[in-house]
Amino acid sequence: MSSCCLKGFEWDGRPNGVEKTLNGQSYYVTGASQDVAILVVHDLYGWTFTNARLLADHYAAEVGATVYVPDFRGSELTIVVVSTAPCSRPPSSTTLPNGTNSTSRRFLRTKHQRIGAVGFCYGGWAVFQLGARSPDGSGGGGSPLVDCISATHPTFLTEDEIRKVGVPVQIVAPERDPMFTEELKAYAVAEIPKLGVPFDYQFFPGLEHGFAVRGNSEDEAEMKGMERAMRVTVAWFREWLLL
Repeated sequence: MSSCCLKGFEWDGRPNGVEKTLNGQSYYVTGASQDVAILVVHDLYGWTFTNARLLADHYAAEVGATVYVPDFRGSELTIVVVSTAPCSRPPSSTTLPNGTNSTSRRFLRTKHQRIGAVGFCYGGWAVFQLGARSPDGSGGGGSPLVDCISATHPTFLTEDEIRKVGVPVQIVAPERDPMFTEELKAYAVAEIPKLGVPFDYQFFPGLEHGFAVRGNSEDEAEMKGMERAMRVTVAWFREWLLL
């Protein structure tokens, strides 16, 4: 397996949420808002990875949201990615992983008024699908499946997928990233403002792919980068979900 998606550190801390089965789907759930929800689309380390759950706890506390981290076991995307090179675009990446598709989103909409999504690595690709103007399987006239998105060091994105975003979008981009290349960075910065959606581009010089969810907390530069990434993501969701 390529190291670009699997390199990382596990942080200290004890998650304070719970595991629940909702609408036939397993989730890690934290927070208690009835109005605002955030869907965390994790990377290849999975829904039980301590870092993903600690981030979910942080978003719940700082945004004032109920945060869901779905279990993607059995989803087509996860099987394809794990069984091939994880840093190449999988042939079936047009399939949203379990817990993020339109059925799950509609279920969450019955519980919450506003829904945001944040994704890391291939989760960054998935949130662009959730925020697309005409997402596959969305129903309801093809409206986006969530109200805003934040994509952190995204993997698999294409220019066409970037052009289709239809909700407020934030991109958290490290300087060194073989998946979100300099060309894709430049394309996103040039083209998204033309789409008529709010756009926030956060650039992290000196850092590399995976830093925001798998960075080394004992490295000062990475720690500062992780803290900044958490701050800007929280600020983004507070701006677009707490209306």
